[in-house]
Amino acid sequence: MTRYVDEDLHGVEFRECDLSGARLIGVVMQDAVIDGLVANLVVNGVEVGEYVEAELDRRHPVRVLIRSEDLDDLREASRQLHAGWAATVERIRRRPGIERRSVNDEWSAVQTMRHLVFVHDSWFRRCCLGSTELFTPIGIGTTVEPYRGAHGLDLSLDPTLDEIVSVRDAQAAEIEAWLDEVTAVQLAERAPVPDDDVWPPYARGRLVRQCLATVLNETFEHHGFCVRDLDLIEAQDAE
Repeated sequence: MTRYVDEDLHGVEFRECDLSGARLIGVVMQDAVIDGLVANLVVNGVEVGEYVEAELDRRHPVRVLIRSEDLDDLREASRQLHAGWAATVERIRRRPGIERRSVNDEWSAVQTMRHLVFVHDSWFRRCCLGSTELFTPIGIGTTVEPYRGAHGLDLSLDPTLDEIVSVRDAQAAEIEAWLDEVTAVQLAERAPVPDDDVWPPYARGRLVRQCLATVLNETFEHHGFCVRDLDLIEAQDAE
């Protein structure tokens, strides 16, 4: 364990770091931002995770639908997620060029949507449907090698917003049509992940419902990231 004592870490940034088990004792933490997979976080003796989750559910009721085991709730969650992204795309269209701008080293809007193309191909088509087809070339995958540019992805492509939106609309229609037909029994079955080394390597052994949850959660979370960064960019432009 690395130990920091009497260090000035003002303004430090931890990105894609595993801080599990970290202990911050006698620290000064003002205007700090924590964004990630956070569980069992104790602040001054109070476990705050439940408070945070409850507040997020209040702000974003679709989260409750995503966690539901009821098929009608899952169908509604999918529709709401697609509608949310459609509204954001229209917002982007009113500010031509903003879709390629980024802030704080995050993905731009088009990069975010391209990543969701990849998420759909990997976690839905492969894991829920058992597809062995190549991924959509415009997708942007994980940064983990050797998966980053594998299985049909073409990192040299630079698609337009319309091209990306067309693919995402088709993917949304695909998952909604599947949800209209799938049964609770099928969701509870072992995911038919092909027996190969294509991403995601850790999906084997999960249930179809768990893989679907990954797709829906990624769609929700990345929409939040995109809206957050659009807000920041527009605020900077207004200054």
